[in-house]
Amino acid sequence: MKTLLLFTMGGTEWLLIALVVLLLFGGKKIPELMKGLGKGINEFKKGKNESENESEEN
Repeated sequence: MKTLLLFTMGGTEWLLIALVVLLLFGGKKIPELMKGLGKGINEFKKGKNESENESEEN
């Protein structure tokens, strides 16, 4: 049910969420947060690929 709610959100809801995030963190902090998020996603993908490669070797 929760995943269904995520996909039924319209543009207004996403705009409101973006505005709240901007107000909470400020314009200077958001790029730092996105950079950290990007690094985390890259590390996750790298770990996933290494795990898949190890399982294929065995």
